[in-house]
Amino acid sequence: MIAIRFLILALVCYAAWYLIRGHRKKKQTPSIPDNDPRPQDVLVEDPVCHLLIPKHQALRLRKNGVTYYFCSEECCDQFVEKTTQGES
Repeated sequence: MIAIRFLILALVCYAAWYLIRGHRKKKQTPSIPDNDPRPQDVLVEDPVCHLLIPKHQALRLRKNGVTYYFCSEECCDQFVEKTTQGES
């Protein structure tokens, strides 16, 4: 009886080990070579504080056909204030 319990326990442990090992292999991501032709995210410069930020995270303002990118609403507001004062 003890031999049967030991055999069942061994089979359960093997099945658990097999599932965990297979799950780890699926989670590993392939390494991307240095010469990968896919484009990376572009950094843009905030015209107020000159901080570089990823383009997809930046706030955008289109003025006179030009798109400006900002790191925060505060910088965008400062830019708008400066440009509207210069136009007056």
